[in-house]
Amino acid sequence: MSRPWLFTLLGIGVLCASCSRRNFTEDVKMRDGVNLSTDVYLPKGDGPFPVVVYRTPYGRRAHYDDALVFRESGIAVVAQSLRGRSTSGGVDGMFTTDGDGELKDGYDTMAWIVKQDWSNGRIGTSGASALGIAQYMQASANPPGLVMMNPEFGTPNLYSDVLFQGGVYRNSLVHNWLEGQDNLKFEGEIEDHPFEDAFWESAQTADQYGEAHAAGFHVGGWFDIFQNGTIEGFRGYQYEGGDGAAGNQKLVMGPWTHVTRKRDVGELTFPKGADKPPYGDAFDVMLDHYLKVDIEGIRDSPDDIPNVQYYVMGDVDDKSAPGNEWRTDDDWPPEGAPVRLHLHSNGDLDEACPSSAAETTDYAHKPSDPTPTICGANLKIKAGPCDQRDIESREDVVVFDTGELSAPMEVTGRVTAHLFVRINRPDTDLMVRMTDVYPDGRSMLITDGALRLASRGTTTELESLEIGEVVEGVVDLLSTSIVINTGHRLRISVTSSNWPRFAVNKNNALEYPQSVESSGGPVTVRIHHDDEYASYLEVPDPTRTASSITTCGG
Repeated sequence: MSRPWLFTLLGIGVLCASCSRRNFTEDVKMRDGVNLSTDVYLPKGDGPFPVVVYRTPYGRRAHYDDALVFRESGIAVVAQSLRGRSTSGGVDGMFTTDGDGELKDGYDTMAWIVKQDWSNGRIGTSGASALGIAQYMQASANPPGLVMMNPEFGTPNLYSDVLFQGGVYRNSLVHNWLEGQDNLKFEGEIEDHPFEDAFWESAQTADQYGEAHAAGFHVGGWFDIFQNGTIEGFRGYQYEGGDGAAGNQKLVMGPWTHVTRKRDVGELTFPKGADKPPYGDAFDVMLDHYLKVDIEGIRDSPDDIPNVQYYVMGDVDDKSAPGNEWRTDDDWPPEGAPVRLHLHSNGDLDEACPSSAAETTDYAHKPSDPTPTICGANLKIKAGPCDQRDIESREDVVVFDTGELSAPMEVTGRVTAHLFVRINRPDTDLMVRMTDVYPDGRSMLITDGALRLASRGTTTELESLEIGEVVEGVVDLLSTSIVINTGHRLRISVTSSNWPRFAVNKNNALEYPQSVESSGGPVTVRIHHDDEYASYLEVPDPTRTASSITTCGG
């Protein structure tokens, strides 16, 4: 089946008047009596047909072009506007009515589909971004007929992957998206539920992977806003899913921002970033197998396709440099060992343990003068890998790096920073950026992370720090895959804000969001890197073994 590799949500189509018996719109009633507007596109022939479902908060007519492609393989398409969107009834619940809550719109829609005489009872789902989130939500309810899903650039966990990261409110992403959907009123729900309580249960599906029974084809990007969700969705269904889901998941991760598959990303151009991965027809293979259609040219089965296809980034200026290639594996992350790069008072970052009991680095941070966002995993503001030198030159930012590498260094997998800190306020945030420093001085963002210290690593409460208390802040920089070339440097910078991407912590241990009038003040952060508190960056290196880890500290 010919399906464009570059996914688009912007295709515009109109219903063909001469094809009205094949294309029609119905109001599908949910369990509470609310009707959701639903377009149905049927192939030629008598049927019954397998069905691909798009459930969207955007214009459902965008999937007319998709229907033209699918119908050539005898697949019907159902495109539905989510609750409270377009001409659908009810109130937009920002995905809380799509999963396994009191309302189960995804389940009810598929229960309706399998009862129709044009349906053969086998359903696949597809779509990116918000459509990907809806797929993850509805899969947790185990709807009838669902045998395959194709979430792209989405996440199965609304609270922890969309709203908050490391306990820090994702200000720009949430506000700008809600504003674009004319749904700023939902910010009131976030204010009323700043912690992960019962309100979010229907949109946090990590504890419901076992209820899902569908195979999955997950697609994401290293610079995507939902990068972590895509990977966690794959892993959750692959290893914790129910029958039909466990062992039947595939993952593709490229060097992309949100809903893109381009070579040009941020301020870099990845040579093979727009190329198909080695098994570029994997979606069609899965569709053919699970919907039991006969797609022309498909001879493989899902078992012939590696579980994971991922792009290893590299030096984009040196054509002979390692990296900038697609690889495959049967698991994520690939086998490898963690390497600990310890922080030193002279700004070094290396495997050697700190030698002194008095090695510390301080910085002072003012909430009134936050460190600005320069690219990264963003929506509606510039995204991707960009030069961070303007940030690194600020007085409220401290920098540590490896020095010029004498050999390439690969980082593939999850990255964490373990920082032992002491502050003079009840709370602050730790913002850690990891960059690839080119020989010409450009410090290009690879990945970054955020942590609110008063969250203590939980999503359920805040606990003020005692003045002078030394705490270990574990900052999750999420996942990546890159080879840092010879002559480059691996660098991290540490500060306490990243605005407007994240809300600014006023260092008062009060809940987000905070009003303009909320009290607070500057904070001094002392990072310890000595023989008792050895702060370090932990990076996964697939070329190493576990015996290479250097452990330091008391």
